[in-house]
This record gives sequence, structure tokens and C-alpha cells, in this order.
Amino acid sequence: MTRGSEIAPEAGAPAQAVPEHAPPQPAAARSWGVPLAAAVTLALAAFPFAITDPFYQQIVVMTLMYGALGAAWNLVGGFLGRISFGHAVFVGFGAYTTLLLLHHAKVSPWLGIPSGGLIAAAAAFIVGRPTLRLTGHYFAMATIAVLAVAQVLMVNWRWAGGAVGIEAPIADSVWLLLFRSRLPYYWIAFALALLTLWATYALARSKAGYYWRAINGDEAASRSLGVPSERYKMLAFVLSAALTGIWGGFYAIYVGFIDPDSAFSLTLSIQIVLVAILGGVGTIAGPWLGAALLVPLAEGMRVAMGGSGKGFDLLVYGLAIVLVSLFLPRGLIALRLRRGAARG
Repeated sequence: MTRGSEIAPEAGAPAQAVPEHAPPQPAAARSWGVPLAAAVTLALAAFPFAITDPFYQQIVVMTLMYGALGAAWNLVGGFLGRISFGHAVFVGFGAYTTLLLLHHAKVSPWLGIPSGGLIAAAAAFIVGRPTLRLTGHYFAMATIAVLAVAQVLMVNWRWAGGAVGIEAPIADSVWLLLFRSRLPYYWIAFALALLTLWATYALARSKAGYYWRAINGDEAASRSLGVPSERYKMLAFVLSAALTGIWGGFYAIYVGFIDPDSAFSLTLSIQIVLVAILGGVGTIAGPWLGAALLVPLAEGMRVAMGGSGKGFDLLVYGLAIVLVSLFLPRGLIALRLRRGAARG
């Protein structure tokens, strides 16, 4: 879906605030979305029965995770138009909340993961008060600064493991979401991905999503037409952080260990941004398409190169973004939109 073109304004919404440069979405492009999503869902549901190799199942899990993280980031970076390079801070808050509650209070991740989302949302509310007043590269630099400060604080917080980090206990328990097999994590990631897809789709088609596009197009004009821009910018930031924090909690349980360098990593933030940009920002399917291409490609190259290929996945990311920027500036989603336009 393209920004501001496929959503009919609700009653009272300022129609004039929609970005005029948003290209119209072809009718054919709208029609393929639901059948394709259903086909992909069925394929993912059948995948672990057809492919039992844990390595390939892990690739799908990581693809779903990065697609969901990109979709959560897309609420802010795509629909709202505020490019954040510090979104890994919310992954870290969700991850640490989940493992700390499990480690110190024996709280099940069934409660710890949503708690991580709430903590991430609260952090976004606090951080968003000053940073959302900024625009452009000033906002991007502010989010990087927040990420760096959070990493330093966690390194020096001994109760949370300090620089050493914290690990999950070894167990085989449904209540603790700890399994010796990777297959249960596949189904958890699958369910969370469906929840994330539904949430982002519903938000994009809501009044809030319409307002986000209006603010992205021209914030001053949208404010003059009655859009409460500060409130809706904060809403996008908080909801994006909550979804990201939930996935951070899942990631902590899945890998069984986190430390400040991995949970509050600038590289992780950039990877989240890249999957959205590659697939197409401001669209529902874009981040998932980007993750479906980048994650298997990077993992495959890493395995093929072995120990000599350390960091090669980052080279793949960079090359993919350069090529997409040159030939598909609207992302991979533009390929399907072009075909739909040609048929229409």
C-alpha cells in the first residue's frame, strides 16, 4: 500500500492534509494483497512439517522477527516520516525486562514479554517528549544518542548483569517458554508475526494512520487543519516501541542470552531500518518483503563464507540498499505495484 492513497478519510479527518505526491494505488495492486497474505500464511504454517532441519527453521524465525521489527519501525519511519536509528533500544528494554523478571522474580515470559512491551512503551513516552519535537537528521541523531546512553547505563548496571549480560536458565517448560527443541519457538514467532501484521494493518487503516500520513506530508498544514500532531506522533512512537519491545522479549528467550552489546546495538537498529527501506517504507508488506530477501541471503552468505565471511552479511545489506536505491527507490513493493498499474 502507498502512503495516503488507499485509505478513505473518516468523518472529520482533514482531507487536505494528505500528501499530494502520494501516488495512487492501482486497483489490481489492492486485489492481490489478501490472497497473497493467505497463501504465505498457509505456506509458513506448513513449512515446519515439510522442512524439519532446525537451521532452516531458524532462518524463517529470524525472517519473521526482522520483518516484524521492520513493520513496527515503519509506524514511525514510514507512516509518520521520522527516521529512527535507535530502535534497538526498545528491543533491549523488552529483552532485559523479560530475562530480569525471569531471573530475579521467577516471572514467566508469558507475562514478562508483554511487560517488556509496556516498559519499552513507557521509555518511548519519556524519550519521545523531547525528541519528537525534532525533525530530519536531528531526530535520527537524537535516537542514536538515546541508544548509546542506554547501552552505557546497562553496561554499568550490575544487577542486570553489567557488561557480562544475563542468560536464561536451562529448562524444558511451557510455562517458562524454554524448550530444548527450536520448533516451539517457530510457532511462537509465527503467532507473534500474525499479531504484528494485524496490528500494523489495523493501525494503517485507522484514523491514526491517516493522521500520520498527513503529518508526514506537511505537519504545519495538518496542524492548521486540526490534526493534533504532537499527540499522534507520540502515539506512533509508543505503539512502535511496544511492538518492538515484545519482539525483544521473544528474542531474549529464543537465544537464551543477552548483553548490552547485542541488545542495544546500533547494527541491529540499522538492520531494522534496512529491511523496511528495502521492501518499501510506508507500506504494510514492505518490511516483510525486505526481511524475506535480506535475512536468508545474509545467513546463506555467512554459512557459505564460514569464518572468513565475518561481517559479509553487512556488505550484502549495503549492496542491496544501493541497488534498490538506484533502481527501485520505493522498495521491492514497487515491482508489484508497477505490474498492477500496467494491468490496470
